[in-house]
Amino acid sequence: MTSKKKRKIKTEEYEKKLQEFQIELVKMQEWVKAKGKKIVVVFEGRDAAGKGGAIKRIIEKMNPRICRVVALGIPTEREKTQWYFQRYVAHLPAAGEIVLFDRSWYNRAGVERVMRFCTKDEYVEFLRTCPEFEKMLIRSGIMLIKYWFSVSDDEQERRFQDRINDPTKRWKISPMDIESRKYWVEYSKAKDTMFRFTDTKHCPWYVVDADIKKHARLNCIAHLLDTIPYEKISYPDIKLPERQNIETYIRPPMDEQTFVPDITKDML
Repeated sequence: MTSKKKRKIKTEEYEKKLQEFQIELVKMQEWVKAKGKKIVVVFEGRDAAGKGGAIKRIIEKMNPRICRVVALGIPTEREKTQWYFQRYVAHLPAAGEIVLFDRSWYNRAGVERVMRFCTKDEYVEFLRTCPEFEKMLIRSGIMLIKYWFSVSDDEQERRFQDRINDPTKRWKISPMDIESRKYWVEYSKAKDTMFRFTDTKHCPWYVVDADIKKHARLNCIAHLLDTIPYEKISYPDIKLPERQNIETYIRPPMDEQTFVPDITKDML
């Protein structure tokens, strides 16, 4: 698949719309907290598809005590012997919480399948069990939303090269990312199979065209806000109390404290 040249939104328009959405995300967060809702959002897609950037913009203005990101690493030897979904269940939200999974239990349908980190029987069992697992989550009162970030091979290549050449992004390329590049077709087949079994009526996949990062972020956030039926929560006006009389407090000498050096004075 080759990416087509598309007209991009202007930066000022993007930032304006993003700010509007982030205000709405905070309203949604407050509704979740006040109503005791439980929200889970799954972010999946190819390497360098832009999942992390979208998640970053979603949580940027939100309360980390209410909205948290789960990005699990390689399972331990003990975790490998557990029921497959067990380590993900431990991170599910309680009432009034939002959890964003930066990759999720769908690792088994993607990287584990392609790289042969699981057996064929384990893979087949996952495809059979996953829709039932998600039904259980929904019946328990969790609102589950799944996004697949779709990026073309040309755009993924460009982003990989950018990561290689930018010292602030080099950490984003793991040995597994490099190894996975050999298996583009295998990953495509695995994704198609995953969708065939898990793109269900009760929990569909929502595909985000991610070739233009700014568009993908706005489209994903807009859809998330439309999908969660939040309402604005009214709070009483805040009136700050008067401070204590400062005359009763004597501050210790400033020169007795150790301050961080001010490097900015040399820049003025």
